[in-house]
Amino acid sequence: PQQGSSKAPVPKATPAPLPDHPLANAHPDEPQPDAIGSGVVMDQKGKILTALHVVAGTDRWVVVFADGSESDADLVGAQPQNDLAVLQPKHLPDELQPATLASTAGLRPGDQVVATGFPFGIGPSVSAGVVSGLKREFIDPDNPKIKLTNLMQFDAAVNPGNSGGP
Repeated sequence: PQQGSSKAPVPKATPAPLPDHPLANAHPDEPQPDAIGSGVVMDQKGKILTALHVVAGTDRWVVVFADGSESDADLVGAQPQNDLAVLQPKHLPDELQPATLASTAGLRPGDQVVATGFPFGIGPSVSAGVVSGLKREFIDPDNPKIKLTNLMQFDAAVNPGNSGGP
């Protein structure tokens, strides 16, 4: 999600596109994205779960699916207390495959995890690690009223552009 054009649901501060980057051939009159991030398709209707901080602060979201197809999307849900947002693309690819979502109830420190996303606007990528801790809390230093709870800490590499991904 991003203003102008977006690749995958979208974190703030987009680096200059590399020559083979999908944004490198963007039309010069089109605004550059405000942010680039990731998301996960949750159902056959194409609803995409991402991070609210990825889509906040803009009024246009464009998503890019795994097959390369793009669609404008609408913000249809948000949970600020959990930094979650749901986007509904206006057009879906022919072969949409939603993710299988599971409970984290049995998760323990030391369990293996995988983080997928679109780091730095290039990707996709996958990194692996282990759960380092559970039930962590985070208070936004820029806005102490924002407190996220019940967070999972892990050591898989996550870079700008991975926000919102599974």
